[in-house]
Amino acid sequence: MKGYIQIYTGNGKGKTTAAIGLAIRAAGHNKNCFIGQFMKGREYGELKTLQKIPQIEIEQFGITKCITKEEVSEEYKEKSKKALLKCESKMLSGKYEIIVLDEINVSVWFGLINEKDVLDLIAKKPENVELILTGRYAPESIIEKADLVTEMKIIKHYYDKGVNARNGIEK
Repeated sequence: MKGYIQIYTGNGKGKTTAAIGLAIRAAGHNKNCFIGQFMKGREYGELKTLQKIPQIEIEQFGITKCITKEEVSEEYKEKSKKALLKCESKMLSGKYEIIVLDEINVSVWFGLINEKDVLDLIAKKPENVELILTGRYAPESIIEKADLVTEMKIIKHYYDKGVNARNGIEK
């Protein structure tokens, strides 16, 4: 089966959730999935659940705190570059039909990962692998390579009313 390139981007809620839903659906068809989470290093509810599904492997490559662009360190850039190489290795291993690069677009925007390196990974995608890239600020050059692009758009959000991220809903 031919694999395509999908992007979930935009400022609205649901990018990671959509990618995880796709991975769960694929696992239900006995397809193996690897999810690499960039910029995420904290305990999220999905980690506990996905670790129980044998067809899904998930790994976080972020740190435990949120940072700003100004706080990006050379050490974090190096860690992110190694993470991208690991994801590429998983993609080329022949073991996985689905590869999710969660928050990869934001990682490029933050300067943690070079846009060209992501384009190089896309160029190496095997024909049968479905590649999903999530995160705000998807670069136009990456969007051009995609077969499907969905933009999540905020219409209304309870964060604007002071509601914090809730366990089981946002984290």
